[in-house]
Amino acid sequence: MSSVPDECPIPPALNGVPGRQRRLDWRRVVGPGLITGASDDDPSGIATYSQTGAQFGFALSWTMILTFPLMCAVQMISARIGRVTGRGLAGNIVRFYPAWIANSLVALLLIANTINIGADLGAMADAGKLVTGLPSQVFLLIFAGFCAAAEVFMRYKAYARVLKWLTLALLSYIVTLFMVDIPWLEAGRGLVFPHVEWSPETLMMIVAIFGTTISPYLFFWQASQEAEEVEDDDEVQPLKCDPAEGRVELKRIGIDTMIGMLASNLVALAIVFTCAATLNAHDILNIRTSADAASALKPFAGDYASIVFAVGIVGTGLLAVPVLAGSAAYALGEARHWPVGLDRRPKRAKAFYGTIVLATAIGALMNFTPIDPIRALVVAAIINGIVSVPVMAVMMLVSTRKSVMSVFTVGGALLWLGWLATAVMALAVGAMIYTMI
Repeated sequence: MSSVPDECPIPPALNGVPGRQRRLDWRRVVGPGLITGASDDDPSGIATYSQTGAQFGFALSWTMILTFPLMCAVQMISARIGRVTGRGLAGNIVRFYPAWIANSLVALLLIANTINIGADLGAMADAGKLVTGLPSQVFLLIFAGFCAAAEVFMRYKAYARVLKWLTLALLSYIVTLFMVDIPWLEAGRGLVFPHVEWSPETLMMIVAIFGTTISPYLFFWQASQEAEEVEDDDEVQPLKCDPAEGRVELKRIGIDTMIGMLASNLVALAIVFTCAATLNAHDILNIRTSADAASALKPFAGDYASIVFAVGIVGTGLLAVPVLAGSAAYALGEARHWPVGLDRRPKRAKAFYGTIVLATAIGALMNFTPIDPIRALVVAAIINGIVSVPVMAVMMLVSTRKSVMSVFTVGGALLWLGWLATAVMALAVGAMIYTMI
């Protein structure tokens, strides 16, 4: 991405209007948006949605409808920044704002992501033990090694295909949903006409849902992946250099992002419904990890449902851990002006790949320490919430700067939804801090 020039001349004849007409290639529509949305349902997120269903039944399922347009708007904006500029989010922030702002945000992101990686790897290992009976430590080392090695040694296009196939792991939760007896009328009432008893616990859970669905690492990852798509193809330029491609590319980004976020929220809803109909219905109200949820399902939904749920944890973890490590490496590398990109040879991007390996290794080692991964995950959620608000605010400002986005500045409904999402997250974080005090 360092090869992208700071300024690109725009032919005056275009006058900001795409002139060349290229048809949308439906075979390449799904990509960064789908992978980003699927990685949002990581084992830590699954634990949050499982706890939501177990503790509150169907009462908070409406949050999945509320967060959908906000997620779409924020992720579309981050993707546009990457595709228009050919740089990731951190690369743009460090160019137009004081270095201490970018460095502070990236440092907090790196800490939160590493903790999240540790919790996800621990949940994956426990799920592996649940299915096979083998020691969880064996699975922990295997999963950590596979995630780090695949990201380092596979070229970008091949690795992107692997990540796309891993999104199929989300189907396990749809399958599980239809393996249990759902009272659909009650579920529909909770979704459309919810009865919510407002309490500090309810407020904290809503904040946790927002923090899980709208996370900073997703912004950095999708923007960097769009920039990677530019870097990886010699015939493709950033849209600010080739505005004629704008109409097709922005349409692709919109469709890709909406598919990814819809898949993410439908799966989250399926998990809430499954746990509400089984665990909450049998007064099991407390779930610590996603593996706990899989184990708790067994008496009420059967062995097969428990196994399918556990296999889904492993599959989504194999997708999410590389995204968490990769987004941290992209952000740190762009802020420090390192060579970055999954298509680079390891010798040509040692610091970038070193960050991926180190974050994964530290996350794995956390599971061999007295640190409680659940308590650490709460800390990570707090850090994510605190980081998300300034990152979203800066991202919104970047997206409206003509010097950055050229003729592709964000406006209209997308701009308003982006700022609404930022305001909602700010209120959520404020509510979280208030309830903790």
